[in-house]
Amino acid sequence: MDVPEIVELKELCRRLGETDLVNRIDSFVALNEGLESKKGKEFIDVSILGFAEGVLVSLARRYPNDERVRSLLENVSRKRAELDATFRKPKPPIFEGT
Repeated sequence: MDVPEIVELKELCRRLGETDLVNRIDSFVALNEGLESKKGKEFIDVSILGFAEGVLVSLARRYPNDERVRSLLENVSRKRAELDATFRKPKPPIFEGT
């Protein structure tokens, strides 16, 4: 899967010495790759970014002063929210024209 934020997250985990997390990230991505043909790439990307966001929240608590963690968390959260919005149903235009 081509999710640049995952590459960044794995590199950050290695730099922080969190090598167990790298294996867990790889496992989660591998599990989701098999669903791509059924659910669609964007749907799987949202899932993977949501997982990455959770990992980064945990890292932010563990390393509260690390700017790299905070910065990547902001980027991942923003991108996940943007992709997630594409799956939300639009609100009906009940009051349009009034």
